[in-house]
Amino acid sequence: MTQTPQIPSTESELTEVRNFRDVGGLPTVDGRRMRQGRLFRSGHLAHATEADAAFLTGLGLHTVFDFRNASDIKQEGPDVALPGVRNVNIPLTDPADGAEFWSMVRDGELEQLRIALGDGKGAARMTRTYRHIITTRTEDHSRVLHSLAEDSVPALMHCAAGKDRAGLSIAVTLLAVGVERDAIEADYLKSNDPSRRYKIRRSDNSAVGMSQEVLELLSPLFGAHTEYLEAAFDAIEQTWGSTEAYLTEGLQLTPATRERLRARLLTD
Repeated sequence: MTQTPQIPSTESELTEVRNFRDVGGLPTVDGRRMRQGRLFRSGHLAHATEADAAFLTGLGLHTVFDFRNASDIKQEGPDVALPGVRNVNIPLTDPADGAEFWSMVRDGELEQLRIALGDGKGAARMTRTYRHIITTRTEDHSRVLHSLAEDSVPALMHCAAGKDRAGLSIAVTLLAVGVERDAIEADYLKSNDPSRRYKIRRSDNSAVGMSQEVLELLSPLFGAHTEYLEAAFDAIEQTWGSTEAYLTEGLQLTPATRERLRARLLTD
């Protein structure tokens, strides 16, 4: 059984879980707000300390949605076990997709990074990924939303950095309950706060391997940028014609399911 949710007093209590936050308080287009203590987001929980785990347990979570793939879990490790919490792994990318690319990010030399990421190629890769996730993972996003509507809150959604796959899943959830588009974007961009950002891991930690040019080449991959989220929203419009059609036809959300979702996540 889950415990009674406790609204966290401060995010700084987490030392080895990055990019954690409660999305409570975000406004909807009809004047309501997301409830505090119902939906959280973060980076992975693999390195959570005992104190981190105790803090997370105190949230009274019902479900943790882990959007990492097998390669991510192999690299970072599985999430720590939280008592009474259901863990659901829904990989939002193919387990083998991009393995060589991310190996290059960790191990590639400067010239290799220039070829792969220079001249806007890094940002272009990210926008393509966002569009791809939206257009090919509707069944997975639908599964998450139906689960939230039934019994899965309070819930925590995370991937590796808590920025892209979790960020999109949070954005889709917020769209489904009518959160204002500007508020969705503002929450997404919080992942750029220095204390939240995913730590770049490179096998070459020398002055050359971690030079300013290398960091600038890698920056599009590790930052949250408005154009990425806009690419996802554009994909919705281009594929389904409207957000409403995306919710009803793409995500298969009936009026009754959407109402249950709103009842669980929004203030009265």
